[in-house]
Amino acid sequence: MRITLNEDPQFVEKIRAGLRKKELYCPCRLEKSEDNICICKEFRDQIADPDYEGYCHCRLYYKHKD
Repeated sequence: MRITLNEDPQFVEKIRAGLRKKELYCPCRLEKSEDNICICKEFRDQIADPDYEGYCHCRLYYKHKD
């Protein structure tokens, strides 16, 4: 398993700016809860699934199955 950043550097910077503005809470979520601190619980659960391959909710990270 490997986790990489989105391949678009401008997109990555836009999401990182949102993370800084929201104190590391996912910029794609309205609620500020522990589950929404980057890397969010939703993606941590997806990472734990050996069959999952794809982006996190905000598309900042990508999980590869290899």
